Amino acid sequence: MERLQHHWYRLSPLHLLLFPVSLIFRALAALRRFLYRSRILASVKMPVPVVIVGNISVGGTGKTPLTLWLAQQLIENGWHPGIVSRGYTRNKVRQKTPREVSFDDAADKVGDEPLLMAQRALCPVWIGSDRPAAALALLQAHPECDLILSDDGLQHYRLRRDAEIVVVDGARRFGNGLLLPAGPLREPVSRLRQADAVVINGGQTGAGEYSMSLNGSLFYNLLNPGTVLTAGEFAGQRLHAIAGIGHPQRFFAHLEQLGLTAQQHAFPDHHHYTVTDLAFDDADAILMTEKDAVKCAAFANEKCWALRVDAQVSPALAQLIIEKVTP
Repeated sequence: MERLQHHWYRLSPLHLLLFPVSLIFRALAALRRFLYRSRILASVKMPVPVVIVGNISVGGTGKTPLTLWLAQQLIENGWHPGIVSRGYTRNKVRQKTPREVSFDDAADKVGDEPLLMAQRALCPVWIGSDRPAAALALLQAHPECDLILSDDGLQHYRLRRDAEIVVVDGARRFGNGLLLPAGPLREPVSRLRQADAVVINGGQTGAGEYSMSLNGSLFYNLLNPGTVLTAGEFAGQRLHAIAGIGHPQRFFAHLEQLGLTAQQHAFPDHHHYTVTDLAFDDADAILMTEKDAVKCAAFANEKCWALRVDAQVSPALAQLIIEKVTP
């Protein structure tokens, strides 16, 4: 997979083989969307509004931070949202039976992103590969919830939606512009025209797009989360940085913007960490993302620190979504 991803952001002779397959993938994706839009395949309507946060490309674009930001905005405007996500086990087997994610769950049982969202304690978080079933289970367990946020749910058309937000990585954009497996796209770029909002994470925005940035400068200790340090307090230390996210370089660049120089260790997205991955004998501190932290907490040592980041987005996006879902 890593070798294949290397070709997603360029054109190479390999694409002579991959391009015909991507055309088949594109046709199947278009057919599937048409079948749901024409109601030939049935979608499930929830008794409350549903807002989708997703992307058209493979890999991290910032969907989870945006989902948390939107949940906070909705709460401040009097709404009571709940979040549904797919969930998966250590071996990436999807969670079939809907279940709620609790603060002390293990990341390899529920997934790193659902656990991260649950630990923010903004609203209930439920997981399940059947999104409508997960949403209905959430509403039954939490009747106060009056809106569903679906994290990474753009292509889950069985869950009928009232609004769609597509998040785009402003640095990588759409790679070579091709669909899987020749490129990183799950759906063509033209799909953006059908979304209610397009959010650009860390890049230039065009007409009608919303800008987003991930901000954070404080690190908390994994063994003692109440212990917090600023970036400046790591000055002069021997630092190692790990990142098992969709775009590890984004985290490393953030550290550099904070004035920190660290040896960089990139891992695949959703990487299952072990003690060996943190065995840096010369490290004074090991820096990581919150998403990595929820997977390393069980065996972390006193050298492990996580950077908390929050999405910064124009309030106009929240207002747009509230208008879309208000009867």
